[in-house]
Amino acid sequence: MFDFLSEKFSSVFSRITGSGSLNEKNIQDSLGKVRDALLDADVPLKVVEQFIDEVAHEAVGKKILKSVRPGEQFIKIVHERLVAFLGGQATVSNSPAFSFQIPAVVMVLGLQGAGKTTVTAKLAHFVQHQAQSRGKSRSVLLASVDFYRPAAIDQLEILARQVGCGFYRASQSDPVAAAKEIYAYSKEHQFELLLLDTAGRLHIDGAMLEEIKRIDAALKPKYKFLVLDAMTGQESLNVAQAFDQAVGFQGAILTKMDSDSRGGAAFAFRYVMKKPIVFVGVGEKIVDLEQFYPERAASRILGMGDVVSLVEKVESAISLQEQESAQQSFAKGRMTLQDFAQQLEIMGKLGSLSQLMNYLPGGVATKMSPNDLERGEKELVKFKAIISSMTLKERLDHRLLNGSRKQRIARGAGVDVTDVNVLLDRFEQSQQYVKLFKKFNRFSKFLS
Repeated sequence: MFDFLSEKFSSVFSRITGSGSLNEKNIQDSLGKVRDALLDADVPLKVVEQFIDEVAHEAVGKKILKSVRPGEQFIKIVHERLVAFLGGQATVSNSPAFSFQIPAVVMVLGLQGAGKTTVTAKLAHFVQHQAQSRGKSRSVLLASVDFYRPAAIDQLEILARQVGCGFYRASQSDPVAAAKEIYAYSKEHQFELLLLDTAGRLHIDGAMLEEIKRIDAALKPKYKFLVLDAMTGQESLNVAQAFDQAVGFQGAILTKMDSDSRGGAAFAFRYVMKKPIVFVGVGEKIVDLEQFYPERAASRILGMGDVVSLVEKVESAISLQEQESAQQSFAKGRMTLQDFAQQLEIMGKLGSLSQLMNYLPGGVATKMSPNDLERGEKELVKFKAIISSMTLKERLDHRLLNGSRKQRIARGAGVDVTDVNVLLDRFEQSQQYVKLFKKFNRFSKFLS
């Protein structure tokens, strides 16, 4: 997410950070490059000019703090303006997660291909997972009135089973009549939340908007979310404006933010529409839906990482027992291949390497080529296969792995012996980090 902008901004700031002072010339030079980066990211010219004007107003002639290096102060100004453009301080990093007021009807709007159906199921998972984390449960019903896209309703039924929530298929084929039937069913069976997937078209269509207006009038939903494909750039703003004029909506959900999207849609949406981005889709799995925080997004664009979101992702995906087991491995200062395998399993639950790199500071993701990340992914798959081919005794004591054992393990995993040796090298490196962690832990206790 925001890899393109992050890479562009990093190259700009690397120059000004090394400058001894802020002056009008190096500020204007940097702003010119920021302007080009935003235009390359498909941000509308009007939005770009407004952003550049605001940063220039803050930076030019600003009193430089002696305790802060000039380049860092400039980056701070850009960060503050980014946060404002992406949604402002209303949703800072320590804000509570978005929560639906229940009971409620939620209409999911958007064009075909934006990912409405998958997003509908992702919202159901979000609601259920959020409730579980609070020791509660939620009864959620998924339904669709998309009679125009072949198999759309079948797709939603399959997703509903994956999520573990209710599903209802209307007997009527008229979208408005079907919506009323679905609503009556949800009321009769006392569902707390009805998530309704509406029909889309390949482009803005008057008949589609009229149909949605009639469904809106019949159901009076408490929430209406517009799903936008982040890869469509400025066109997504035209779509948003058309839906807003026709039926209105509370906020947007941007999909495909993990793709080759340049981030322009996210940057411009709040400024143009004066509505929040509520969620972003960062993958194809049901769990790949994140709440959008302007401050965190701004930090990621500037290569500062997003450790808070990474911690939340860990807490959400990894059980307390798994976290405690990992902590114990570090605390005892010794890790076995069995522990190493568990760490690899935990990493798999958190997502791909490229997804994890995006959360780390220093622009790590932009410094690694797609080929490097792909090699890393393949290496992890090999490592799992190799460890699975070992006996429990070998996993608990890797010193047993002589030449003949390595050959047997390699055959069982379908790899070369050199791959087994690479795994052991990586494992030995991990052992050193574990020993350092234990020493640091003892030192910390001594100081306290």
